[in-house]
Amino acid sequence: MTDFTPQPSCATPEPVSTLKVEDARQKILQQITAISCWRKVALRDALGQVLHEDVISPLSVPPHANSAMDGYALRGEDLKHDSISLKRVGSAFAGKPFNKTVNAGECVRIMTGAMMPEGCDTVIMQEQAEVDNDLITLHGEHHSGENVRLAGEDIQTGAVVLTAGRRITAADLGLLASLGFAELKVRRRIRVAFFSTGDELRSLGETLNPGDIYDSNRYTLHAMLTRLDAEIIDMGVITDSPEALRQALLQAAEEADVVITSGGVSVGEADYVKQLLDELGEVHFWKIAMKPGRPLAYGKIAETHFFGLPGNPVSVMVTFYQFVQPALHKLAGAVYHAPIVLQAVAAENIRKRPGRFEFQRGLLRSNSANQLEVTMTGEQGSGILHSMSHANCFILLDEDCDGVAAGQSVTVQPFAGLI
Repeated sequence: MTDFTPQPSCATPEPVSTLKVEDARQKILQQITAISCWRKVALRDALGQVLHEDVISPLSVPPHANSAMDGYALRGEDLKHDSISLKRVGSAFAGKPFNKTVNAGECVRIMTGAMMPEGCDTVIMQEQAEVDNDLITLHGEHHSGENVRLAGEDIQTGAVVLTAGRRITAADLGLLASLGFAELKVRRRIRVAFFSTGDELRSLGETLNPGDIYDSNRYTLHAMLTRLDAEIIDMGVITDSPEALRQALLQAAEEADVVITSGGVSVGEADYVKQLLDELGEVHFWKIAMKPGRPLAYGKIAETHFFGLPGNPVSVMVTFYQFVQPALHKLAGAVYHAPIVLQAVAAENIRKRPGRFEFQRGLLRSNSANQLEVTMTGEQGSGILHSMSHANCFILLDEDCDGVAAGQSVTVQPFAGLI
């Protein structure tokens, strides 16, 4: 009987020849250079796109000193006594200023947002004034300059309002509109081609024969890429044929900045993606010390970046969130911000063996004591997609963790809207 030495596989408990999660993420990011192409778009069309250059304010905001309250505008030097009486000489409204100079002993009825009259530097709230026709008596203690928004208090002319690399938000659109911008320079959208591999996969609407399953990965990938504002090329399902996969990879690499596949990167007899990538380009690595999602290939075909994701649905989403998302952000020219992590109380025992970094799926919420608490979303197998659908966070368990007892603190990573 000959000696038999098992080869490392995805089920190997110890991380043989594998990278740690953060090391893998940094190795990928080091290979990414942001695209430099840009285009002009109308302001309404800029939501979610990446700003190409700094936005410089052409004016001050507010453009003039104005009232922060409904009340009476006056000269601060008139506030010499606890009780003073002033003569009302007019009114000022937003868009309809009082165009005369206010002298000592005078005041102007003013509305919120109205331009401060010449000579005035203070507004007293209407609730603190006694009105007798045009005689206004002020009570209480006041000080010069109160309830006035100064010109340029928010933004000054020439100030950098938004910096290059920012993904434009709804609030940004309002801010830019207030400065008079009708168009913006943004980076072109990155082009991402993707397909699933597997003879067992069927598209929606097709009949399932024995052994067949519907392809879910293309739908989750399409949704996550849409959230990232990518230009999407869905190439469907490619059969487990070396020639079909070769042609699909070459076509995808020619049309896109990034190629993403799901399935075919493990060690099975029909898993051809990695060996084809060795032939057509280069593989930087293909195993990471994590669960789920250990068999992940990253490399390049000519100048096109390639991500070979695992075939299991949960593994696809985990690896996309942890590795593909930050890479696409950088490629698009967007500033990358590491995901927010929080501490929460484990509501139940969480099982884990040391060796790999695990991304278990959890439901984060506040408990009766107003503490953040997390529960698992049932079984955590890499093929159990409802564990993702019912979750709103990852429970992060590092390589050394050997489980968490109920009541202990655990680190969680909210999905932040991508999934």
